[in-house]
Order: sequence, then structure tokens, then C-alpha cells
Amino acid sequence: MSETLRDLASTIRSKNAGPDNITFDIIFRDRGNFERVRDSGALSRASVAALYDIPDARIVNFNVIDAASAIKFTIRRLKPSGSPGESDVFGSQQYAPLFD
Repeated sequence: MSETLRDLASTIRSKNAGPDNITFDIIFRDRGNFERVRDSGALSRASVAALYDIPDARIVNFNVIDAASAIKFTIRRLKPSGSPGESDVFGSQQYAPLFD
């Protein structure tokens, strides 16, 4: 059985980053897990775009934060938070695809 990001990280979350963006935080349980994921390339701009089936241009930023053993990225929403037809006002339900 292979480990998942859910096994390696202590926190995986998404939230609003203003009305037009959703930001994602992955904070690792320990430095070793962080370095394994960082060095593997399994979590990258390209893998996030593929996982969420979005063009790379919607990824506003992708940051590896060594000092915090964390990876953070932000995706531009298709519609502003709270607008008609938008499905997650707080952006807090978008992280689940990262679990596996």
C-alpha cells in the first residue's frame, strides 16, 4: 500500500483568498515527509492542474515554503465567491482531491 498525501501531511485545507481565488495549504507532519513530497515532484504546478482538470493559467501561484515544511498554491475561481452559480462560497470544500 502506498502512502497518500493524507498520510504525510498534518493539514490539507482550502479557503478563500479574496473573492476571486481559492488558496490551498498542505502542511507536513515532519520535515522528512515534506522533503519526500517536495523532492518527488508528485505535487507540482502541473500535477495540480491535472488533478483539478484546469489550465495552468488558473494557478495564480505555487509556493514551496521550506521554512514551514509546507506547500501552498492558489487557483483563480471561474466565478467570484457568492455569485450566482458559484458552488463553494468559502472555498473550503475544494481540498478533497488532494487526499489521495
